[in-house]
Formats: sequence, C-alpha cells, structure tokens
Amino acid sequence: MKPVCVLGNGQLGRMLRQAGEPLGIAVFPVGLDAEPEAVPYQQSVITAEIERWPETPLTKELARHNAFINRDIFPRLADRFPQKSLFDSLGLATAPWANLDSADQWPQLFATLGDFLIVKRRTGGYDGRGQWRVRPGDEVNLPDEIYGECIVEQGIPFDAEISVIGARNRAGDCVFYPITHNLHQEGILRTSIAFPKASNPQQLKAQAMLSAVMNELDYIGVMAMECFVVGDKLLINELAPRVHNSGHWTQNGASISQFELHLRAILDLPMPSPEVFSPSVMVNLIGTAVNQDWLSLPLVHLHWYEKEVRPARKVGHLNLTHSNISTLSSTLNALVNMLPSEYKSSIVWANEKLDWYFSQ
Repeated sequence: MKPVCVLGNGQLGRMLRQAGEPLGIAVFPVGLDAEPEAVPYQQSVITAEIERWPETPLTKELARHNAFINRDIFPRLADRFPQKSLFDSLGLATAPWANLDSADQWPQLFATLGDFLIVKRRTGGYDGRGQWRVRPGDEVNLPDEIYGECIVEQGIPFDAEISVIGARNRAGDCVFYPITHNLHQEGILRTSIAFPKASNPQQLKAQAMLSAVMNELDYIGVMAMECFVVGDKLLINELAPRVHNSGHWTQNGASISQFELHLRAILDLPMPSPEVFSPSVMVNLIGTAVNQDWLSLPLVHLHWYEKEVRPARKVGHLNLTHSNISTLSSTLNALVNMLPSEYKSSIVWANEKLDWYFSQ
C-alpha cells in the first residue's frame, strides 16, 4: 500500500501513524517547516491534521501535488465565511450570522441578530480563542483589528452540543459513527460520550446534513460536524475536515477507529460502517500531568501525547467503554478522585448522560 504523509506532526498525526501500523500502512507526520527533500511525499498519498498552515517551502511544494487529498477544500473550510456560506447555499441550518466589516454595523447587527452576539475570527480561532461574547455596549471594547477579519453570530441558547463524524470515499460512499454528546467548558472540549448507534431522527438528520456537505465538496476521508441542539432542531456550528477530538472515543469504542477509517477512505480500502456495541466516554486531559494511578482502573485506556504540560493545553485523553452502565459509571466515579477538582463537573455530566441512556 502507498505510504501516507500527514501535514502536521501533532497528536492527530501521531494517532494516524499508530492506526496505520497494524494495517502495514507507513504514515509519516511531518512538521510544516520540514525540508521538502526530507519528506517522502512524491510517492505518497497526502493528508493533513490541520486546516490552515503558513506558506513554507514544504507547503508550497505540497500545494502542487495531485495526491494531496482535499487540497483545495482545506482553505475553504478553514475560513468561517466560506464555511457559513456553504451551509446557506445548501439550505443547512446554522446560527444567523453576518460578516463583520465595520464598527458601523453594530446597531444593525443588534437589531437583526439580537442582543447577545458571538464574534469569531474567520481563521485561526479554536478552543474558545479568537472569540468574543458581545452585548449592547460591549462592542466599544473590541480591538480595532478584528473588523474585516471576523464573522458575528446570533448567540444561541442551545439545549446540548453534539457532533457527528463520518467518512466518504472516492466512490461517494458515506459511513457514520453514532452521534457524540459533548461538554465544553471555557470553549474547550472536556468530555464526550457516545452510545451504540440508533436510527433515531436526530442521528438520521445529522447524517443527512453531513452527507450533503461531503457530497457537495466531493470530500474524501473523515469529517466532523459540530452542532447545537435546539429542541428537535440541529444547527451546525462548524466543520472539521479531518479526524476530530470528539471522535477519540472510537479508538477503544468502535470496531474501526476514526483514524483507521480516514486511512481507509483516502487509500481506497474497504470502508464498512463501524460497529459500536457499548457506551463509551472520552475525558480530555487538559493541562494535567500524567497519573499512573489511572491505569489501576481496568476500563481506562490512556492516550498520552508526550507534550509539555501547560494550562489549557490538550496533553492526552482517557477512553472508557463497557456494556454495563453501572460498571462504567462506577469507574468514572473512581476516576474523578484521581483527577484535579475541575474535572468533577464533567464526570457528573457523563454520569447523567449514562443515566439518561439507561432510562430510554
């Protein structure tokens, strides 16, 4: 099989490499500043773990390479303006929004979008960075340089946050994982939980929305779509044209992980629909040092990124899966005593989701 070069050598590239090893697929995550002659890209299929990158000798070379899968899609989806415009053109629901070009727009924006608005940088903002919550009067405190660089959205009082992760191959076949329920705190994903797939209206609606996007773009590989749940409606928040943090549970909770599924899609390998048999929980490790006591719990799978631990930095994650809800819940309760106190609320949230699932 052809080797795969991954533009970017962070944790997603690392996990793609790990997923390729059992299949005999050589995966090479490469830094953006690597010298082109040091990268085996000429005979490789090329993918990326990031949507946006600076111009370097390597990225300039790869931009001309025909085997760079989704090469022209990445810059389109890395910018919130064309991404939101895509949703509108396909008739897919999203929060009402507008481009933010001038401070003179604020009276009209408050009149049309409401008194609680979210300003987001068109490019570069993630994990809550590059975003401002604005109520009337707050706009005078915004930095001048954001105008022409941001969009503004109506603040949505959503009931919950979910994501759906799917994959599409070159033939146009699409497969999906069950919806993932997500908890964000201060803009960073803290905990995800997924249950065995069911053909409920929410699942079918999310799949149809993501299919429409992938088919319109002729996209190949794994894509994640984050949504707000408002009653029985789904509003798309944003897309990630790559493997995604909210899909990390699939490493231990699905028959095929999102990382393996991405490799299968871009290499034209068989791509059956992944099977999910048990509830799974993923706990993001954010600015938290590794604790070997986690490994005393038999359900806990530790995925450590070997990064310097810094505040608000994703340094690893824990996956737990089990068919017995009470066993999974009791393990989460034991785990909370091995984590810093700020994790308690997200573990409580996960247990509430397990109770909800059990009561259905």
